[in-house]
Amino acid sequence: MELTMKVAEAVHVLNHDTQSCNRVAANQWLVQFQQTHAAWDVATNILTSDLRHPLASDFEVEFFAAQILKRKIQNEGYLLQSGPKDALLNALLLAVKRFSSGPPQLLTQICLALSALVLQVVAHGNPIEQLFYSLRSLQSEDNGNIAVLEMLTVLPEEVVDNQRIDSKINSLHKSHYTQELLSHTPMVLEFLLRQSEINFDGSVQQNERNRKILRCLLSWVRAGCFSEISPGTLAAHPLLNFLFNSLQDSTSFDFAIEVLVELVTKHEGVPQILLCRVHYLKEVLLFPALNRGDMKVIGGLACLLSEIGQAGPSLIVEASAEALVLTDALLSCVAFPSEDWEIADSTLQFWSTLASYILGIDVDGTKRKHVEAIFSPVFSALLDSLLIRSQVDDSTYNDEGRVIDFPDGLVHFRMNLVELLVDICHMLGSVIFMQKLFIGGCASSNLSLPWKEMESKLFALNAVSTTCFFHGMFY
Repeated sequence: MELTMKVAEAVHVLNHDTQSCNRVAANQWLVQFQQTHAAWDVATNILTSDLRHPLASDFEVEFFAAQILKRKIQNEGYLLQSGPKDALLNALLLAVKRFSSGPPQLLTQICLALSALVLQVVAHGNPIEQLFYSLRSLQSEDNGNIAVLEMLTVLPEEVVDNQRIDSKINSLHKSHYTQELLSHTPMVLEFLLRQSEINFDGSVQQNERNRKILRCLLSWVRAGCFSEISPGTLAAHPLLNFLFNSLQDSTSFDFAIEVLVELVTKHEGVPQILLCRVHYLKEVLLFPALNRGDMKVIGGLACLLSEIGQAGPSLIVEASAEALVLTDALLSCVAFPSEDWEIADSTLQFWSTLASYILGIDVDGTKRKHVEAIFSPVFSALLDSLLIRSQVDDSTYNDEGRVIDFPDGLVHFRMNLVELLVDICHMLGSVIFMQKLFIGGCASSNLSLPWKEMESKLFALNAVSTTCFFHGMFY
């Protein structure tokens, strides 16, 4: 009890004392305390008892205790015997129940400590099964689903993010942990689906819950939860509809995009599934966003559409209606006149992948000619947009010094653009490429070309000619 009060006093001094020397002394004492064996019991008691701390706020002391346990488990947990480990596991489960209604930051820290402990003891029993049994019981408690949702979020993160150099967990144990964890995927997805179907009276509460569901789903997708699910089953999964509905809500849009992008990169069949919904993405989400200039939505959709196309270039070259809708949507993203170059830049890897795939088709085959005939107009329109997006604006030109001050974003964009410009030249042929640069933009020799337009075209010409000359490429 006395040591607990001393910890509370030190936490109070660290957070509130006006004298820096006192704060330094308190910090040094707390650092030394964390390294003692007594810290295990003190921190555990703080989280599981109703003792009040008159000097420091309860939250500050409890949060500090949760941090102590998390660090000690990560660094020293492998030294604990099975008995103390089981006792600590039960204590943390009790703490999760106690703080299921918050504060959220404290609940997260306790869940992180608990997941770290599960990872430590996985080789000495079946703690994951025990944990999921406890989570099922917790669902019947008041606000229990909140704690379950947080626990399910951090559990996979401990697997995916546990790459610390000083980690004492070997790869075999982590592999076993992952397999045990993913065996509960059906229960987790069912739980998330039930949570997504709950309607709240207040929109703020509803939006917050949806973000928590998406964050949890993202953790499980990163861990590979859909690896054993067939594309057909995934395409019809109700959570996929929840993801697309979340795209229409500005508060959950970013999380939904992140989950969908992760699905595309993790699972081979997902690009085909999402390609079937690209018309919805374009008409319902992208075009309205372009009209109102919503850069967050445009940027997110540009990233998602690029990932879909980049993951499945063979699907795009089939030139289905959906594939052409995707390329048209991305052309719109490139042409969007944003103040920076991030949106256009995020699509470049897709266009390069598509061009390389087309150019890799049998040179003398009829399929290559057929595909080039379909996509040459696409890359021609892309070149027009890229030449505009790679222009400097009037503010970058210093009339007094006669110099151009290039923004860092434009410099980065142009560097990433070089390879794609070479591919476009290869796709269109050097004659058409040159015509588009210096004939297509000027119908009459009597018309002058704005200096920034000419500068952009000269950049493209120099980038392609220099690269081709250096690598001995001739088109």
